Amino acid sequence: MAHMQRSIGLLGLTFVAISGILGSGWLFAPLLAAQAAGPSALLAWVIGGFAMLLLAATFAEITAILPVAGGIGRVPHFSHGSVVSMAMGWTAWIGYNTTATIEVEAVLSYSKSLAPWLYGTSGHLSAAGLGVACLLLAVFTVFNAFGVKFFARINTTLTWVKILVPGLLAAVILTSEFRFTNFSDYGGFAPEGLKGILSAISTGGVIFALIGFRHVIDLAGEARNPKVNVPLALIISLVVCLMIYGSLQLAFLGALDDNQLQGGWPALSFPGELGPMAAIATSVGALWIVSILDTSARISSFASGLVSVGSNARLGLAMAQNGLFPKFMEFLSARGVPLFALIVNFVVAALFFVLLPFKEVIALNTSSIVMSFVVGPVAVLAFRRLLPDTPRAFVLPAAPLTGCLAFIVATLIIYWSGWDTMLHLGICLAAGFALMLYRNWQGGFDSLDWREATWLVPYLAGIVLFSWLGSFGGGSGIIPVGPDILVISLFATGVYLFAVRLCLTKDKFDRYMAEEKLDEEMEYGPT
Repeated sequence: MAHMQRSIGLLGLTFVAISGILGSGWLFAPLLAAQAAGPSALLAWVIGGFAMLLLAATFAEITAILPVAGGIGRVPHFSHGSVVSMAMGWTAWIGYNTTATIEVEAVLSYSKSLAPWLYGTSGHLSAAGLGVACLLLAVFTVFNAFGVKFFARINTTLTWVKILVPGLLAAVILTSEFRFTNFSDYGGFAPEGLKGILSAISTGGVIFALIGFRHVIDLAGEARNPKVNVPLALIISLVVCLMIYGSLQLAFLGALDDNQLQGGWPALSFPGELGPMAAIATSVGALWIVSILDTSARISSFASGLVSVGSNARLGLAMAQNGLFPKFMEFLSARGVPLFALIVNFVVAALFFVLLPFKEVIALNTSSIVMSFVVGPVAVLAFRRLLPDTPRAFVLPAAPLTGCLAFIVATLIIYWSGWDTMLHLGICLAAGFALMLYRNWQGGFDSLDWREATWLVPYLAGIVLFSWLGSFGGGSGIIPVGPDILVISLFATGVYLFAVRLCLTKDKFDRYMAEEKLDEEMEYGPT
């Protein structure tokens, strides 16, 4: 029988995360953040980076003691049971599938000059473009079907390009021309105030760019020495990518001229297929680097799509183990790959191209994935109670306080995404709940862990209510920016304390861990 292989080393695991973070975002995130916040976009990267480091640190401790395939969806099963793991895994699975769709769209948009027939007159993909998009998704699926070692080798090679080109671009622009007056003129350092900074974090590309570290968590089950390599890969990848994004943002802000800024920061726009960074490089005379951006852009998006598809296959397997997806999605091919999960995910990602406008796909992405992350800070304390004596290669400092802060940060990011995005997320969660009821209809609902999921009711209801009352993305504006942070923080703290108290009993936890041991023997062979 085929088994999964624990064959990804520290470099391969780190590059999986870097590839997920440095996708298509680095070409456009500096513009989106600058439009929202002006020069204070730099603060948005600092705050967003701190938020992601907090969340990554909570999962670093968890994956060091529970390195399981599809960790985002599987870990909550051992801390809060079946209902929470199904809800969190479902939202992550939706988000991962939209990531693959977004990266394929990015590859095609960078190829307009080579194949203008990919897009119709409306600016949307043509029928032929949709065919090519599905073909590219199929290529990602086939590459992942060759096994995790082959996948990691290809990704590591592509990721070197993804690190070097953005770093080189930032260095060239910074050393060519830099206008310090851009940081004080045109409305000052923070022309849109606090709201602009927070909008840059949530909808201005910062979180969308940085959240790619999640792939390490889902591939932890196939890492060598995961107790050490997973925490290191999470931290190293985020630090490296924050340096690259910060350098690109600084270079972009300092290179803008008077003509580009005459309409103010929100009116910034750049024509051309490669967007703002290529335009800036051209304006400072670095035409030689513009010629390699075309190829680099496709490579960046291709590699991110490849990683997303591989990570989502492990999440599909985890959701089958949780009971939400059919058992056949647990099947491993001769190369130790969850092949049927790959195929199902391919079909779903392809349907996103046909059924949803691209803007709605993007709206679902960040909020759904961040929603699945809120369980990490809660699970840290749950496992401290359930596994008190288990050695930890990484220990979250001041876990009760740090975990609470991470939970607050994740909640704020979801809130900042706005009311319009919450509508999409609500529909997504309702569909997942309906699927859960359908999957458990014949077997009865008594086996589901309802008590441990009680905290989700006030949490989800509160998030929806505050999004409607707030001032972001179509909200009513009843709660102003500033006081809303205090209100959300108090609300999140209360839910966090409630959720920690509702972790699994020791008897249930031991039973689920015994089942996991049997699953691991099936997946990895006898240990």
